[in-house]
Amino acid sequence: MARKLRVEYPGAIYHVVNRGDRREPIFKDATDRDRFLGTLGETCAKTGWQVHALCLMENHFHLVVETPQGNLVAGMKWFLGTYTSRFNRRHKLFGHMFSGRYKALIVDGSGNGYLKTVCDYVHLNPARAKLLQAEQALRKYQWSSWPEYLKSPGRRWPWLRVDRLLGEYRVAHDSPAARRRLEEALEAGRGAEESGSYKPIRRGWFFGEETLRQELLAQVEEKSGKHHYGQELRESAEAIAERIVTEELKRRQWDTKVLAARRKGDPEKVVIAERLREVTTMTLTWIAERLRMGSKTHLAHLLYWQRQQRK
Repeated sequence: MARKLRVEYPGAIYHVVNRGDRREPIFKDATDRDRFLGTLGETCAKTGWQVHALCLMENHFHLVVETPQGNLVAGMKWFLGTYTSRFNRRHKLFGHMFSGRYKALIVDGSGNGYLKTVCDYVHLNPARAKLLQAEQALRKYQWSSWPEYLKSPGRRWPWLRVDRLLGEYRVAHDSPAARRRLEEALEAGRGAEESGSYKPIRRGWFFGEETLRQELLAQVEEKSGKHHYGQELRESAEAIAERIVTEELKRRQWDTKVLAARRKGDPEKVVIAERLREVTTMTLTWIAERLRMGSKTHLAHLLYWQRQQRK
């Protein structure tokens, strides 16, 4: 049976959508939404992601994200898993939050207007869902990246990259006057839904020039067959983590025998584990096994007490 494409490569841009399990809410209040945004910021710091647009709805979210390291899958695994754990812990729940595999539409970032179309689609969501009155400006919906675009550069989310979209709007200078024109342009597009210009975004796996689509298909077929997922076209998250472990062992003049001989709770091992948790998406299980620190539960306990000692 044919399986859905999941193509990764450095510099890829995606329109990611994911819904709550059984279409249930993924946010109960503003605190949940703030935690979602905070978790996204952490994910960007770990993975190098650059967010171009986002919109939080009640039971789903839209995210336009660029992956310079080609690491969408690893990043999404950490992002969704971490937010789910935080949501469940806060509301005393357990189990899955999101419904199956997220949709990830590859967006052509060549500057030919495809990124603009997708970001406009995301930013117009509140109007399309009638969360705003006809007379209300799109900026009034606070759980979208659109109000951030209309702020001065120093006041925006640090992980939001605005230059690509501004470029496709032909905004040469990020000035107050230019941002007013930007707002007028998007407000004028509130009726574009009726024209059918957004239909290609809702289906398929790619939105862009046919030549790029064929190139990506050729890569996928070469590596894994036309009916299977594309293998990762990138340095994997595990490879990055292994490089960090190698650096840390060299700094301490340890080899693998010394690593194995030192006790599970060795303070130096805890320091390495903390760095891996901070800058990679590797699981506690992987880190515990790689550093010979016992079970993931034991490692979680060590990291918890390390944090407590700093308070």
